[in-house]
Amino acid sequence: MRIRPCTVTVTQLPEKLKTKEGRLFFADLQRRIKVERPCIVLDCAKVREMDKHAIHMLLCCLEEAMKRNGDVKLAAVAPSISEILELTRVDRLFEIYETQTEAVNSFFRPRLERPLQAREEDNSDQMSESAA
Repeated sequence: MRIRPCTVTVTQLPEKLKTKEGRLFFADLQRRIKVERPCIVLDCAKVREMDKHAIHMLLCCLEEAMKRNGDVKLAAVAPSISEILELTRVDRLFEIYETQTEAVNSFFRPRLERPLQAREEDNSDQMSESAA
């Protein structure tokens, strides 16, 4: 069985990711995601504001990609936005990378490697267990 390699699409999220901006962004992304195995990197470097509608939009992007056996990964997430993703537990659904390049390259590595954030959480869990 041979799996066709994916073409990675990198998309810059707008600075304000609220209701109106989220709708416009998602409509644009939907036009580009209509391929088999879409590989999407959402570059969050410019995002400074995110509300519940933006979180919903991220989940819709992921859902659309998964319907086509694809994936969405986040890159360059600011600490304030990362905190929002953690509080809403959405961070558990996405692979999050420090840079756009790392996120793009992750599509071409075996799934055995996990993103930095996941490895850090595992280490903190292990340290908590050994402390107890």
